[in-house]
Amino acid sequence: MYQGVILAAGHGARLGPFGEQNPKPIVPIANKPLIVYQIEALKEIGVHELIVVVGHLGYRIIQTLGDGSHWGIHIRYIEQEKRLGLAHAVGQLEPHIKGPFFLLLGDIFFHAPHLNLMCEEMTHHQCACVLAVKEDHAENIRKNFSVFTNQDGFVTKVVEKPKYPQTNLKGCGIYLFDERIFEGIHKTPRTALRDEYELTDSIQILIDFGYPVKARSVIEWDVNLTYIKDLITCCSYELARQGKSFIQGNNCKIGNYCTFTETVIGNNVTIGDNCSLNQCVILNDVSIPNNTHLKNCVISSEGILE
Repeated sequence: MYQGVILAAGHGARLGPFGEQNPKPIVPIANKPLIVYQIEALKEIGVHELIVVVGHLGYRIIQTLGDGSHWGIHIRYIEQEKRLGLAHAVGQLEPHIKGPFFLLLGDIFFHAPHLNLMCEEMTHHQCACVLAVKEDHAENIRKNFSVFTNQDGFVTKVVEKPKYPQTNLKGCGIYLFDERIFEGIHKTPRTALRDEYELTDSIQILIDFGYPVKARSVIEWDVNLTYIKDLITCCSYELARQGKSFIQGNNCKIGNYCTFTETVIGNNVTIGDNCSLNQCVILNDVSIPNNTHLKNCVISSEGILE
């Protein structure tokens, strides 16, 4: 039985004022908190025990998820008091981990219908780590980490946020570890560049020790939720996945002669007559006047978010 861990302690500084009030893991994607999609993905592969590491506005995450019974899982919360990098956050989990565990970064929206293949890799090769990867553009790899593999799919090197990526394989922030990861974390130095303990350094230590680390392409698409515009991208992906042009929340009042394309409308929204919204995200409790025509916008009750 696998445990699940979601790291949800990050700050949404680049989301502007919206991020000051809303931790990224509960930002609504097609009217559902991002972290709920992650919980559902873990539940689908048999994870019933989940640890959520919280920090910035952690109480909002706890209020949203509770004890997890709504999704048929049990959630425990651990607070990351200091922001010293991913390896530091994972290291705090050691007393609570009883075996192999999935680790997800709480600000990544992804579609990975075959996460179970990572379990098969771990079992078949007795891996210390399995990385979820996908082929991607250099721009996206620079924001994440690059993964080098041999012809058998074993990982030979990982590079955190490479300035000049030399491979098109990107690590996607979804990991399957066994308890050997803590051996790597114990030996991970603090970086001079970011003054943090990097998880990629811990993984490289496992590789250098000779422990098997595999890469598995299980990600169909993924988005790092960093800026407000990323919320539009996430919603567009989810609308396409559901085969819908728009989604409307509860208790909405929609005027006459309105058109919506690739648009998500939240709860308690009022939209006047003769409005057109194209690739927009309308958050809860918004009122839009007659004859409004918008494109590529996220709109809250305070106005257009940028």
